Amino acid sequence: MTDRLMLLDTASLYFRAFYGVPDKVTAPDGSPINAARGLLDIIAKLVTLYEPTHVIACWDDDWRPQWRVDLIPTYKTHRVVEVVASGPDVEEVPDSLEAQIPLIRETLAAIGIPIIGVAEHEADDVIGTLATTATMPVDIVTGDRDLFQLVDDARDVRVIYTARGMSNLEVVTDATVVAKYGVLPSQYADFATMRGDASDGLPGVAGVGEKTAATLLQTHADLEGIRAAAKAGEGMSAGVRAKLLAASDYLDVAPTVVAVATSLPITVPDVPLRVLDPAEADAATALAERWNLGGSMTRALTAVSNAALAAD
Repeated sequence: MTDRLMLLDTASLYFRAFYGVPDKVTAPDGSPINAARGLLDIIAKLVTLYEPTHVIACWDDDWRPQWRVDLIPTYKTHRVVEVVASGPDVEEVPDSLEAQIPLIRETLAAIGIPIIGVAEHEADDVIGTLATTATMPVDIVTGDRDLFQLVDDARDVRVIYTARGMSNLEVVTDATVVAKYGVLPSQYADFATMRGDASDGLPGVAGVGEKTAATLLQTHADLEGIRAAAKAGEGMSAGVRAKLLAASDYLDVAPTVVAVATSLPITVPDVPLRVLDPAEADAATALAERWNLGGSMTRALTAVSNAALAAD
């Protein structure tokens, strides 16, 4: 089997698990475990369907990096519940999900999936760097369309898009992005910059929607070319030109915020999926019994073992 790397946008997946699995399922002490159980089942399904040889859980060490906020102060502002001067701001997360995050990390370790985060960076940046530097095909699992900018058929980098649910996964390739938005994946960050994204607090260029942004990129290739044409007063209507010029301050900084990092000081760890040794298997079973993870842990371990055996 050819090596294939799967990069998990972990927070995206455990949020989906939290809201997708009933909270009436609890640990023996009454603690919530729906996100932990749901994430194990998600991983089992992904590994079974897409047969990766390597899986990495990419982590938000800082879900709202200050360097992005310094450039666009509205970045993710609506999700802040507490500003922390000495570190990452506190994100709005349900208490019953927040309580499960240590268990989620423990379950990932138990099934042999490494967790990678980088200080002052989001999971998107970790994914961007690992996807760019990988020497094997890559599947990025996320519900965040911003990661479409990493899709690259030539390098066999795909997105497994979860926004429509785990029963309706979509494999996103170059052709998918072109069909959906009329731009290439390499143009997607510029497209998203102009369009904006209310869910991330990015205002975009007022009056420029997806259709206009795509048309501009089809004509001028990239944001730099679009801005040059606007300054020269050519290649677009007077109205669109005025909107772009009015958004100059935003366009000076937004591309840095929207683009995911691709050169962080990390490399893809050589940690393939593997069959656990007896002591590790016993520890995983004990963890499952202690927290009432039930068949979810069994399914995840089975999927990982089957993938490891198939790769040998």
